[in-house]
Amino acid sequence: MELTTEKLTTWMTLFAQKINDNKAYLSELDTPIGDGDHGNNMARGMNAVIESLNDKNPTDLTTGLKLVAMALISKVGGAAGPLYGTAFLEMAKASKDSADLAQLLTVALAGIKKRGGAKLGDKTMVDVWEVLTPEVADNSLTPEKIEQAVLNTKDLEAKKGRAS
Repeated sequence: MELTTEKLTTWMTLFAQKINDNKAYLSELDTPIGDGDHGNNMARGMNAVIESLNDKNPTDLTTGLKLVAMALISKVGGAAGPLYGTAFLEMAKASKDSADLAQLLTVALAGIKKRGGAKLGDKTMVDVWEVLTPEVADNSLTPEKIEQAVLNTKDLEAKKGRAS
């Protein structure tokens, strides 16, 4: 699938809505291993993403991805801001040569792994991204596969971050 600026804006708008709808739950999940602010941090970051995209109205994908990255880096605290920001910065760099979503997600995953030092089995976002990115490439990603990838992390022992 080809990622366009319009699709990026729609993606970020829908994601921001999901984050805002679930920010209390995300913070609740963060409480046992963190400081209980993940939902609020992500909501603040995604609101900044939407504001930036609306204000700047990017006409090219690279600029749009950079705007997303910078909003996340500047507004989301903890590890999430730098990790998601890095993912979108790597996508922005790669988007100069390709708008293929699977290729962009592959470089985003590489950026996340490099920034966080995580690998498959560390009970991080890498465990979900690593499994699902190929599903995007072969156009077989489903909500059920996403749910299963998340559930597969449940019994892993955390090796990175506060959870470890």
